[in-house]
Amino acid sequence: MANTPRAALNDLKRIVIKVGTSTLMYPTGGINLQRIEKLAFVLTDLRNQGKEVILVSSGAIGVGCHCLKLNERPTSIPQQQAVAAVGQSELMTLYSKFFSEYTQVVGQVLLTRDVLDYPESRENVTNTFQQLLAMGIIPIVNENDTVAIDELDHQTKFGDNDSLSALVAEITQADLLIMLSDIDGFYDKNPTIHDDARLFSTIHAITDELLLLAGGNGSRFGTGGMITKLKAADHVLNQQSQMVLANGVDPMIIFKIMTGEKVGTHFYRK
Repeated sequence: MANTPRAALNDLKRIVIKVGTSTLMYPTGGINLQRIEKLAFVLTDLRNQGKEVILVSSGAIGVGCHCLKLNERPTSIPQQQAVAAVGQSELMTLYSKFFSEYTQVVGQVLLTRDVLDYPESRENVTNTFQQLLAMGIIPIVNENDTVAIDELDHQTKFGDNDSLSALVAEITQADLLIMLSDIDGFYDKNPTIHDDARLFSTIHAITDELLLLAGGNGSRFGTGGMITKLKAADHVLNQQSQMVLANGVDPMIIFKIMTGEKVGTHFYRK
């Protein structure tokens, strides 16, 4: 075990952790406070170990729906942006509250895709991340949903936070991306439907065959599906980095990942 790639994960220093809406919200649409508190505990403990930690967090629209007592995610762009404005503020309040219990300072970084497309603004973002990490601060990153749009001549939207987390891992030159979802990893078929679904423990390259196995959207308050996670993994692999996809029902699983336990799906080049 000591010579396996998984066992070496604990030696990695700079880690991006991505949590989806399904990790932060109950299926009822309520906020999962105990999970957010556990996440704050785990990430602070990683910081205490000397790791550099970046959190990419979805959930602005989900939390906004909860605050505004909406049963479904709005369909129009203006409604989504208004709900996100409410939700992002509340989400950061929750993170600040729970992280402060462990005396860990956090900072908010909101991004749109065009910021990373232009060299000067990309450099400024990179410098901000470097400074936050140097100061021992955990950056909490989300897409700036209140202004992000998709237009033919000016694309500002990442589309999903799976893509965003892979890009954050790239610009920060992270050693590892841990993506927490509502599924145990990547399967050859949908495990909620097929009892004989097989979990891929390791994947070394994203092939057309694997992409065909993926598809569909996530929770009713989220946007991501398995195919976006595979594309994020492909991006990470092309940067000569690594990614682990695992179930975020218990954030303590991050400790298991770092100590080399065989959980989730580990993406790395041979």
